[in-house]
Amino acid sequence: MKSQLLDLQKYLGENNYDIAYISDPTDIDYFTGFYSDPIERILALLVFPDKDPFIFAPQLEVESVKKAGWNKDVFGYLDNEDAFKLIAGHILDVTKSAPKVWASEKDNLSVQKLEAIKQNFPDAEFPGNLSRYMEKARLIKTPEEIKLLEAAGDEADYAFTVGFNAIKEGRTEQEVVAEIEYAMMKKGVMHMSFDTIVQAGDNAANPHGGPEKNPIHKDELVLFDLGTVHQRYISDASRTVAFGKPSDKALDIYKVDLEAQYAAMDAAKPGITAAELDKVARDVIDKAGYGEYFIHRLGHGIGTSEHEFPSIMEGNDLVLEPGMCFSIEPGIYIPHVAGVRIEDCVHITENGNEPFTHTSKELKYID
Repeated sequence: MKSQLLDLQKYLGENNYDIAYISDPTDIDYFTGFYSDPIERILALLVFPDKDPFIFAPQLEVESVKKAGWNKDVFGYLDNEDAFKLIAGHILDVTKSAPKVWASEKDNLSVQKLEAIKQNFPDAEFPGNLSRYMEKARLIKTPEEIKLLEAAGDEADYAFTVGFNAIKEGRTEQEVVAEIEYAMMKKGVMHMSFDTIVQAGDNAANPHGGPEKNPIHKDELVLFDLGTVHQRYISDASRTVAFGKPSDKALDIYKVDLEAQYAAMDAAKPGITAAELDKVARDVIDKAGYGEYFIHRLGHGIGTSEHEFPSIMEGNDLVLEPGMCFSIEPGIYIPHVAGVRIEDCVHITENGNEPFTHTSKELKYID
């Protein structure tokens, strides 16, 4: 049994929890080595402080669970069966009496599923929040995990090269995205970590916007935000390039954002807090007069999920330690003018940090 599961069993016993119900596919993967998105079906890992855990899965996934290396019980169900009634039966076979004190991922467990559990265990209480436990458990990445994140970063660097070369007069943002994703598939990278973003000119001033059908025009900045999935570990990086000769205002925005990103990269090391690191970048942008246009946190954790703990933001006094992995991505977004974001994900080392992506951040001009 994986050491992560043994640690969880110890945690359950120390906190007097009778059972843990785990349903986030990423967390199930963390504990078992099996990953699947069940969509509307039920996939759960049931863990007990002093008894063997089991996986409950759609029948069509049972053999895949075994092939993933899971050597404990796995129980399947058919679509026409009452999944939670079956889960309850399997739990009672293990525990011999109804578990009362439950731990669950409160960030993931839906009201519908909670009510289904309580229908079968009317006296069940749910004081334990495994979402917070998982944040801490996955916070420090192992050397093996960091190698996988580095490999994903190399793939992102290749995607940037493809994207920059795809910019041409009259080509749309969506067409550039298509070029990137087709090239990645030809390279054997079948999944991007999120929808690839290419935004030109003032469209980039919408930080959560997407690529449009409108042609990219000369003399604009073009923002790229992309990442890949490498053996379940992901990359996430942003670069902004110049197509032609953007306005002096747009170039100033880029200069300030780059200064803020470099300052934060230099400051990211053991001993600084997440809030202090956010302030390093924010102070640069504030001093230049663009503070009101930096409208999100400096960064987020990264691993097998795009957004993990910790958040690098004001109010988070978490002290950075070696092995923590997160993004550093200051952005300046001025409506009807331009948007700039420059982002690397890094891992904290003994005396600083190392980025997972290495594409140059000095402004690249594309004719």
